[in-house]
Amino acid sequence: MSALRQNPLANLPPVVKNLLIINVICFIPYYIYDKGPDLPNAYVDLFGVFYFNSPHFKAWQIITHMFMHGGIWHIVFNMFALYSFGPILEYILGSKRFLNFYFICGLGALALQMFVQGLEVHSLIGHFTLDPSSNLRLTTEEFAKLKDIYENPMVGASGAIFGVLIAFAYLLPNAELMIMFIPVPVKAKYVVPVYMIYELGSGLGQFAGDSVAHFAHIGGALFGFLLIKLWRVQRPNNFM
Repeated sequence: MSALRQNPLANLPPVVKNLLIINVICFIPYYIYDKGPDLPNAYVDLFGVFYFNSPHFKAWQIITHMFMHGGIWHIVFNMFALYSFGPILEYILGSKRFLNFYFICGLGALALQMFVQGLEVHSLIGHFTLDPSSNLRLTTEEFAKLKDIYENPMVGASGAIFGVLIAFAYLLPNAELMIMFIPVPVKAKYVVPVYMIYELGSGLGQFAGDSVAHFAHIGGALFGFLLIKLWRVQRPNNFM
């Protein structure tokens, strides 16, 4: 009976455990105030990260956005992935290096997302920054795109999580994963690359109504792969 009552966090390594706890704690205010029209937005606007030239951008958002989530399913997916794949990676890298890995991937994700946003801003106005005094001549669609970049923050741990996923797939390519709607296990070396292709296609396609920062996901995965290669992390022999 005592085994059934065991804390599900008890056997987790320290960094993964604390990241899970901090993310959940940071989500509680959003969840509590989600019933009101203004409080959730004010909370996300304060700690989510805006385009660097936006009047809403604050320096602390570079870090805090990684602990913010825009909805229950957003945080559930990210934390489930961290819970599932993070412990093995922390075991392989060690806690200190895993913590560095996590944050570097998150920052790399933000860097690529802002770079892409900068290219979009430049394509609209001819500059990477907006001068409020300038007289812009934009179509309704162009104005909406510019407003979206400057007024909507990016939130979530997804960039760091994608770094974890790509590192897991590289170090444990033959690990078998169960994927929703697929009745048989699929090896990580097939699942993660397909997911990356989907993210790239979605980012380039810019489909209507899609508010996901796909290039942040790609950035996190890219930095995760580069770190594993630069650190020369070896595939473990005592795992599948």
